[in-house]
Amino acid sequence: MNYRSTRGQVSGQSFESVVLEGLAADGGLFIPEQLPTLPADWQTAWAELSFPELATELIAQFVGTDLSHTEVSQLVQKSYATFDTPEVTPMVQLDARTHVLELFHGPTFAFKDVALQFLGNLFEFFLERRNAQSGGHRLTVVGATSGDTGSAAIYGLRGKKNVEVFILHPRGRVSAVQEAQMTTVLDENVHNVSIEGTFDDCQDIVKELFSRSEFRREHSLGAVNSINWARILAQISYYFYAFFALRRSHGADALPAFVVPSGNFGDILAGFYAQSLGLPVAKLVIATNANDILDRFLRTGTYEKDASVAATPSPAMDILVSSNFERFLWYLARDHEVPSSVVDPEERAARACEILAQWMDRLKTAGSFSVSPAALDAARQVFWSGRCGDAETYSTIAAHYSHEPSYLLDPHTAVGVHVAETLRPEIKAL
Repeated sequence: MNYRSTRGQVSGQSFESVVLEGLAADGGLFIPEQLPTLPADWQTAWAELSFPELATELIAQFVGTDLSHTEVSQLVQKSYATFDTPEVTPMVQLDARTHVLELFHGPTFAFKDVALQFLGNLFEFFLERRNAQSGGHRLTVVGATSGDTGSAAIYGLRGKKNVEVFILHPRGRVSAVQEAQMTTVLDENVHNVSIEGTFDDCQDIVKELFSRSEFRREHSLGAVNSINWARILAQISYYFYAFFALRRSHGADALPAFVVPSGNFGDILAGFYAQSLGLPVAKLVIATNANDILDRFLRTGTYEKDASVAATPSPAMDILVSSNFERFLWYLARDHEVPSSVVDPEERAARACEILAQWMDRLKTAGSFSVSPAALDAARQVFWSGRCGDAETYSTIAAHYSHEPSYLLDPHTAVGVHVAETLRPEIKAL
């Protein structure tokens, strides 16, 4: 299993390499050169697996020879032993057609614990193995957060051998609880940095550090944001787990539609990869708050930054640019922008990298780019989208809290539930 950069200047990288590097040297994001083929009998063979067992089987498909099946299993078991339920991501039914996949049972109550507990253990494992062969290997992890990434990253990396972690957060733009989770961790390898500005300002600093090749090599920079491929990989597991849970409760013909609160696009990107691997999915739905660059793209075909970030009740989604969208755009370019006359797979991949790089350059210099009508139609075949304002967020929370049985939604989940309820007639018709 090898990986390439979406920008085209880096390829043939191992799983271990992309985990430790995080961001490709050309500024792109790592993606598999080819997606693996799941076992023909996965729907029956994996149907009764526990979450850690299922995660082991899925992750093992992507690691090549860098980890044995036993090593993957040990890392996964260690990672999810920190959760407060053996189900890891249990599913709760709100009504006859709506379920909530609870991703808050990790140590910081953020969905990102699912990936970051695993990533922290991966970092430590790979570094210890390298140091056993030749000493001196360390990693300096630099990340940006609008709240939940930072606390989840710190709890995933605190006390890890050979790892220093620096987390940048926008001052006054993360919740008080999440700021306390980050800044009260006193482990010597944890460093918090408060920035005057927005999450995107923090993210820009991180990207600038990674773009300085000499600085990056000197300090062995590693990424903990969802630009790190291991983050996406770990999150694929709970889409499969939800699929099996739904079929156990609703029968073998149950077909899920996933409505996902989306900011940086990593969570629903994992759903895209799950579907690409063969998971039966009725539809993937992007739910945004007022920072709606993804919803606007699916309506217009133009990916355009707003002038500023709107502060909302769901701050983890308050971003201008969804970094992980680049990965999906690469597939869109390869399959729908490269001329059909180009038939060689490697040539199509190379052309896709060129197109993607041009799009990203336009976004940086002009603030927007547009895709072809064919590419937009293809994107709409994969994703629907919806937007939820602040008032709708609050009213959705109130409605479900006062409903019997009462359920308390956090503001991010409320965005997803509102969009699910708004699109329910369309989803039901699938």
